[in-house]
Amino acid sequence: MPQPASLAVLRGAALVAAVLAAHAAFAQQPAEKGPTIEGFHAQCVGCHGIPGYKTAFPHVYHVPKIAGQQPGYILAALKEYKSGARSHPSMRGIAASLTEDDMKKLAEYYGAPAK
Repeated sequence: MPQPASLAVLRGAALVAAVLAAHAAFAQQPAEKGPTIEGFHAQCVGCHGIPGYKTAFPHVYHVPKIAGQQPGYILAALKEYKSGARSHPSMRGIAASLTEDDMKKLAEYYGAPAK
């Protein structure tokens, strides 16, 4: 049975109002910040924070401890993974997602003396 035109108009207006209300509510939420050092740390520490850890991908490999390394070394290594100059597949994938600023923050974080 066809709907009366006024009912269709009311439903359309209600839909538009719902969409606009949702948009307004979303716009009022605080803008999300980019990734935090804590988020990156959680990713790094899973391998680099375990003393004597070895990975089996792509072959058995001793994972170096990065805490306390020179920040310049960490920064250079991350840049080399990103550019492909270093070839570890997991690290290349991780470094590919990092910006230059992210790399600097990580290098400063891990290069800082232990507290």
